[in-house]
Amino acid sequence: MSALGVDLLWLAVALFLTLLAMLAWLSSRFGRRQAGLPRGEVIYEDMARQSQNQESIFSSELGLVGRPDYLVREKDGSIVPVEVKSGYAPPEPYDGHILQLAAYCLLVEEAYGIRPSHGILQYRDRAFAVDFSYELEGDLLDLLDLMREDTLTEEVFRDHDDPGRCHNCGFVSYCHQSLA
Repeated sequence: MSALGVDLLWLAVALFLTLLAMLAWLSSRFGRRQAGLPRGEVIYEDMARQSQNQESIFSSELGLVGRPDYLVREKDGSIVPVEVKSGYAPPEPYDGHILQLAAYCLLVEEAYGIRPSHGILQYRDRAFAVDFSYELEGDLLDLLDLMREDTLTEEVFRDHDDPGRCHNCGFVSYCHQSLA
């Protein structure tokens, strides 16, 4: 093969590798957009079930443990928890989803020393930015107090009429009030 042929071969390989890199970059941007992630560095991910190095975030002060789907550090140093839901978005986020996101905000504040200004609830078709206000934090702390009180109660009654919630509950096999 002539020198010109070798040069053309290397040029073709270089062009092919450049094209692959561009496709990977575009795929990554599309994936971030699909996941509803804000711009910034993903510092925690629980979506890839094969990521074995991500441990739960624990607050000994609150007795609270959680695994947000993503934590993104923005350019200004703030950290945004992102919770991904598989279903389509309701007109407004469900209270339980908002409180779950608030719990992640509290965990971020304790674990990283940075209070998130908001978190993101990403549904299949829409995302909601939820402000982490002191009022929302108070609602969450009140709920945690009620839950702790319930652990001391002999019997806790179901608070909904949703068979889907019962079906997905970790206590469905023990519950005598199950709708599933």
